[in-house]
Amino acid sequence: MSAVPTAAVTAPPPSTTETGRAVPWAAARMRAHRAARPAPPRRVPLHDAAGLTLAGDLRSLRPQPAFDTAAMDGYTVSGPPPWTVRGTACAGTAWQGVLGSGECVRISTGSLVPPGADAVVPVEVARSTGGRVFGTAPAEGRHIRRTGEDAAAGVCLAPAGTRIGPALLGLAAAAGHDTLPVRPRPRVAVLVTGDELDHSGVPEPGRVRDALGPLLPSLVAELGGETVALRHVPDHPHGELARAVRAVRAHGEAADVVVVTGSTSVGATDQLRGLLADGGARTVVDTVACRPGHPMLLAELAEPGELGELGSRRWVVGLPGNPYAALVSARTLLGPLLAGLSGRPLPRLPRLPVHGEAKGAPGGTRLVPVSWTDDGCRIAAGHRAAFLRGAAIGDALAALGPGWRDGSPAPVLLPWA
Repeated sequence: MSAVPTAAVTAPPPSTTETGRAVPWAAARMRAHRAARPAPPRRVPLHDAAGLTLAGDLRSLRPQPAFDTAAMDGYTVSGPPPWTVRGTACAGTAWQGVLGSGECVRISTGSLVPPGADAVVPVEVARSTGGRVFGTAPAEGRHIRRTGEDAAAGVCLAPAGTRIGPALLGLAAAAGHDTLPVRPRPRVAVLVTGDELDHSGVPEPGRVRDALGPLLPSLVAELGGETVALRHVPDHPHGELARAVRAVRAHGEAADVVVVTGSTSVGATDQLRGLLADGGARTVVDTVACRPGHPMLLAELAEPGELGELGSRRWVVGLPGNPYAALVSARTLLGPLLAGLSGRPLPRLPRLPVHGEAKGAPGGTRLVPVSWTDDGCRIAAGHRAAFLRGAAIGDALAALGPGWRDGSPAPVLLPWA
């Protein structure tokens, strides 16, 4: 995947959008990321660091490896064969001595190679009899990992901004670290709006089962955040949304980001834009030139003001109420915002051939779920704004621009991006 060309995007600065002018999809991702400022760092034990982001460079405290190490089970030898066996070196127990020409030591993988050794002869190509070993003399240094071969002391092993996964935890431990400097997970409160939603069972005609309540907490976790509240808010009476936002703070569920689903359009029950305007919020993204998800928004909460109870540098992400549109919008704005709050770079998107048919989005971007194929990816069926079938079985999202044709390359948004 690393060899795949990526899509370079130049975005405008994260300022208020012009009224009624939708932001291009790629630029909206950039704005959301640039607007955020990373949370202050803290230091945690390795076992608490998984999924967090490095707040500083991870450096080697000693050379890697720290000593000449056998890379194979066999015999560490000096000079030409045959070799007289002088002893045994095991992992964690070094053989004490210096090898002379024509001598060898039995050795296991990972053991300290004694002074005077030229190479290691693997046990499967050696013949041992009567205290002597026969075989072909290997090249100098063969099957020996030299001191500092992987990294010298003080070398940067992973830069700040790297997301901490299993391999990095193992690397940090091997390098001698017990703790890591990290950025904490951004805290997210989710408010799902809608009078028509049922939260269990099969809904009656005219009712709709809530899909976003179950979907969003797991998506927030996948994007590197932590859901601290999940509330269902009716469209009526008017003002209930503002009370729900205040309640997030009043109940001790301080959130860095408040995600509101539904209520982002201009219908009679859509309160969010008016609520943000009345509270003096600063708009970063107000509608995006894409389908689905066009009415998505991102705003910074103001202080003072009705919403200012959450404090400065707090964010509201508005998602459409249709499930697939909300998923697209969350990956467009919430994902980059959480990356910025975590101190992670915005992932560059690989460009892959995309096969299949999709309705265009004139002047904008069409986001479709895709599944991997041998020569790129193929559009999965079932990706209208209200339906999650394609996204559920797909591997990623492809961003199809106005000029896209069947089989031409397009940026692909990977799940963890």
